[in-house]
Amino acid sequence: MTVIYFVRHAHSDYTPDEYGRKLSDRGAEDAERVREQFKDVPVDLVFSSPYARAIETVKGVAEDRGLDVHIIEELKERRLAEEPVDDFPAAVDRLWSEPDYAFPGGESNETAQQRGGDILRVLLEEHKGKNIVIGSHGNMMVLTMKHFNASYDLDFWKQLTMPDVYKLTFEGADLVEVDRMWDPKTKIGGAH
Repeated sequence: MTVIYFVRHAHSDYTPDEYGRKLSDRGAEDAERVREQFKDVPVDLVFSSPYARAIETVKGVAEDRGLDVHIIEELKERRLAEEPVDDFPAAVDRLWSEPDYAFPGGESNETAQQRGGDILRVLLEEHKGKNIVIGSHGNMMVLTMKHFNASYDLDFWKQLTMPDVYKLTFEGADLVEVDRMWDPKTKIGGAH
């Protein structure tokens, strides 16, 4: 079995700089909660999107084990559009209802889902039997999960928190179990 821990990044204040946008003060506190949650969890490797907010959310997990955070460009969030959209919720709804549609300069759900599925298959093949933490983003995480199980959808994405942690257990490239590990109601995230 290979275990993937998808960690949706903690809160960050919006700026158009996707690569450089850092965690907010609240996000930094929650990143410490993520670190604490993983205190007793075996972790072999830590990967992340190249975006600062994702790296900062999993950095403590890596540091506690003397591991590097390996950056993978393909893990970055899906690009919604070239220019900021006027109505973000409506734009996301459209993309989920029309999976092959892309706004100008953006990425369709189908394209992003394939990108996420492809890179996760590579990680599963190269690191069989390992416990892997991935610093990720809401849309990209859910689209990647959908690649392996079609039940992950817009409603699932809408209930995510910042941060959020999902444990995905794979047998080979088959997703056999998904468990939410993050409990936003507690001071320290706990497995359940």
